[in-house]
Amino acid sequence: MDVNPVAFTVGPLTVRWYGILIAMAVLLGASLALREAERKNINTDHFMNVLIVALPAAFVGARLYYVIFNWDYYSRYPGEIAAVWHGGLAIHGGLIAAFIAAYFSLKKYGIGFWPAADVSAPSIALGQAIGRWGNFFNQEAYGYEVDPDKIPWAMYIDGSFRHPTFLYESLWDLGVFLFLLWLRRRPRTKEGDVFLSYVLCYSVGRFFIEGLRTDSLMLAPGLRVAQVVSAVAAFAAAGLLVLRRKSA
Repeated sequence: MDVNPVAFTVGPLTVRWYGILIAMAVLLGASLALREAERKNINTDHFMNVLIVALPAAFVGARLYYVIFNWDYYSRYPGEIAAVWHGGLAIHGGLIAAFIAAYFSLKKYGIGFWPAADVSAPSIALGQAIGRWGNFFNQEAYGYEVDPDKIPWAMYIDGSFRHPTFLYESLWDLGVFLFLLWLRRRPRTKEGDVFLSYVLCYSVGRFFIEGLRTDSLMLAPGLRVAQVVSAVAAFAAAGLLVLRRKSA
């Protein structure tokens, strides 16, 4: 499939679909989170200040995470480290950095972590669903070669028909987003349940989808970083959900 990653150019400025989609994901996610914060009686000015800190931290963390686990390449081509327009943002790194930055910002403004995390979780899932289409335009984050007669939805990428894993994850994230919207309106949903359910659901889907990809970051031969992180996160979230129910 011949896809142009460049949306348009204005003089020397090149605007790529990857950047447009990431910007859309951020704007829609932030708007949704602010509306929910207002509904939950969280000071929206303070919450916006937290987002202003957390979002840049997420981008820096996502890039550093990707660069660290691809250091063999970037140590030889250091000029590419800042070239995020070529792709290379690892969501786990972004989430870790954003949560750390948000935690300290929330303490500064006296906002509880669990309420803020519940407000943010659906927005994160929606942002991921949109952002994965940036991978489509960059022709990255795809899967193994497949027989199109057996997998009729396979996409022709990089000379072969392949699993469109960016599509799988986008659809999974959209499903997680809709589930979280339903969950947060349930009368028996406890504080923190929405966020922990996001971590659990996203991690389970990512674990299986990652197994189909050809460009995974690796800890060791046969050991994918994203699968290890997803497994740890899923078990931790499930354990916390169970423990918090028992202690209620």
